[in-house]
Amino acid sequence: MAFAPLPVPSIAPQARTFRIDARQFAYSPSELKVNAGDTVTLQLVSNDVVHGLYVDGYDVSVEADPGQTTTLTFTADKPGSFRFRCNVTCGAAHPFMIGKLNVGSDNWLFRSIGLALLAVVGVIISVKQKA
Repeated sequence: MAFAPLPVPSIAPQARTFRIDARQFAYSPSELKVNAGDTVTLQLVSNDVVHGLYVDGYDVSVEADPGQTTTLTFTADKPGSFRFRCNVTCGAAHPFMIGKLNVGSDNWLFRSIGLALLAVVGVIISVKQKA
């Protein structure tokens, strides 16, 4: 049941814009959630040194100079979780400057509820059979 397709209504694609502040050695916000098909615009703002942002799986990137904002737009047409990371060496902890882009509907909540209800029904049936 946890992996069965659910009749969850599809969400129409939207235009989503996120402002991402980059500073040594983190992005804020570091996790983004969009639906498949959304047009995603990332506004990268560098607060200290030159930073970049590369989205794994989409092969798109952008760079921002200190105090500048640059924009990257793409269609989130691949469902799943993708890392975004700084693709400009910005200091000693540069390899740890990563974030996450989640693409797709969050139907695991509905699946978890269904699985929990199935477990409750199983317990009730088990208790009735012992009585």
